[in-house]
Amino acid sequence: MASTTSTQKMREEATCSICLNLMTNPMSITCGHSYCYLCIMDFFKNAGSKQVRLKICCPQCRIPFHMNSLRPNRQLGNLIEAIKEVDNEMSCEEHGEQLHLFCEDEGQLICWRCERTPQHKGHTTGLVEDVCQGYKEKLQKAMTKLKQLEEECMEQMMFTTMHTTEWKEKIQIQRQKIQSDFKNLQSFLQEEEKSYLWRLEKEEEQVLRKLRDRETTLVQKSQELKSHILELEKKCQGSAQKLLQNVNDTLSRSWAVKLEVPEPFALELHTMCSVSELYFDVKKMLRNYQVSVTLDPETAHHELVLSEDRRQVTRGYPQGNLDPSSRRFNAFHCVLGCEGFTSGRHYFEVDVGEGTGWVLGVCLETVQRGSDMKQEPQSGFWTLGLCKNRGYIALTSPSTSLHLSEQPLVVGVFLDYEAGIVSFYNMTTGFHIFTFPKASFSDILRPYFQVYPYSPLFLPLPDE
Repeated sequence: MASTTSTQKMREEATCSICLNLMTNPMSITCGHSYCYLCIMDFFKNAGSKQVRLKICCPQCRIPFHMNSLRPNRQLGNLIEAIKEVDNEMSCEEHGEQLHLFCEDEGQLICWRCERTPQHKGHTTGLVEDVCQGYKEKLQKAMTKLKQLEEECMEQMMFTTMHTTEWKEKIQIQRQKIQSDFKNLQSFLQEEEKSYLWRLEKEEEQVLRKLRDRETTLVQKSQELKSHILELEKKCQGSAQKLLQNVNDTLSRSWAVKLEVPEPFALELHTMCSVSELYFDVKKMLRNYQVSVTLDPETAHHELVLSEDRRQVTRGYPQGNLDPSSRRFNAFHCVLGCEGFTSGRHYFEVDVGEGTGWVLGVCLETVQRGSDMKQEPQSGFWTLGLCKNRGYIALTSPSTSLHLSEQPLVVGVFLDYEAGIVSFYNMTTGFHIFTFPKASFSDILRPYFQVYPYSPLFLPLPDE
């Protein structure tokens, strides 16, 4: 094999003095110097006028020559090809010799001098040309396996896309059914429609999120498989030395690639609704969510009297034996229910009787309890009341006057925490009274009651 110095001398002889690269399609002129065909042609074109170009000088020795003296230098061309082959061969970093041997034990390319070192003593070695085919077959088997995994991955992607479309169609069909069923119902049913559609969208988002996550995982796995395949193809198409370089590591990584089968899950809707069965009896539907509410004495204003079972509250005289409590209302005659709501649907009833004034609903557990208390949603109150001067009002901001055709003796309060809905019903007739604009709850909600003189409030048991 040529030494490094000899190779360098050959490169110098084969380098074009115009472009300073190895010559491409070398051409000789009269003086014997050679250049790339395109370089000498460009040199000729840039030489000047037509008369000057008839006879120009060599770029190196300045001897004149005619363009018709150009001749292909095939021997130099063959030398250039030989230099390129030598450049493509890898050399041992330690000894500078060509890597013509492959150590089976170490799985690496070595030179003849490496073979004689203690490190490779007793190892099984062979010529690169002899062992290349065997490893090429192993790489091809690994590539076949990866291609099969890629096909399976593409099939799973196709099924995932199909499931996504199927799921969206089911959602759309269910959405249309819910909208159709709710269309002709009164305001209560309209609020129920919004609630169910909200739940359906949440369900849709959850399942679509799973499907999108699955699709993303499969796309990533497909890209990983393609990357491995391209790596193997590049090795198989390269020289024997490049094929065998780190071949065991490449095979190990290729065989380690697995394609996990996604865990199957059924595309089944859980947000189902039969309007005719559930909602034509409003009282029956509301009482499906009824909870037992009792009054919290630690929050009661000192002039409120609670019954022993804590289901009735009356406006009375100051109670002198009350325990001090920072949770107690001290400016308005109010009391909270013991129960706190942080999720789900809840319904409770309040018997207001023939009382001339009352306020009830729900509020945040953390509302102000002094003279600066404002009963409005911005301050954490969602309440409805009867005032002596204004009649029935919803305590929005500003308040909303309500015109009821019949006096409610029992008022129902319905809370859908996730949907942000607080609604009121006349349970004497089963008619809807008012629903607050949709809110976003993030804290504990408690039943709320404000008591006026001669207007006691009573909380009936759920089964009454």
